[in-house]
Amino acid sequence: MNKHKTQGVAILEALVAILIFSIGILGLIGLQAAMTQAQTTGKIRSDAVNLAEDLFALIQTDHQSNLTQYQTANCATYSRCADWLAKVSRLLPGAGTPAIARNATSGLVTVTLNWAEPNGQAHQYVASMTWNP
Repeated sequence: MNKHKTQGVAILEALVAILIFSIGILGLIGLQAAMTQAQTTGKIRSDAVNLAEDLFALIQTDHQSNLTQYQTANCATYSRCADWLAKVSRLLPGAGTPAIARNATSGLVTVTLNWAEPNGQAHQYVASMTWNP
């Protein structure tokens, strides 16, 4: 009679082990998805920082008489700035038109980059530099 009561225990133990293993695998899949999302966000933010630094480098290496070309209204018509705009649209997903403002009195140049990640979350990066030639 005792032998009859213990015959299904091995199958029950195997099913519980499979259940625990499955929960662990689902947890790892969720962790992998979160890590991939964080990595994508970090890369895009890094690209935004590099793009702002690229623009500041362009401004600093250009002739002083061309500084007004680096404002939002003129940027698309000036070849150096237009190339930079093309780079922005290529590297930042869902990129809006960058806002570039220059205060002639203080020499402060501010660039604002906007983008939307593949999951639809909107982000913005604002960087400033003071440049007095």
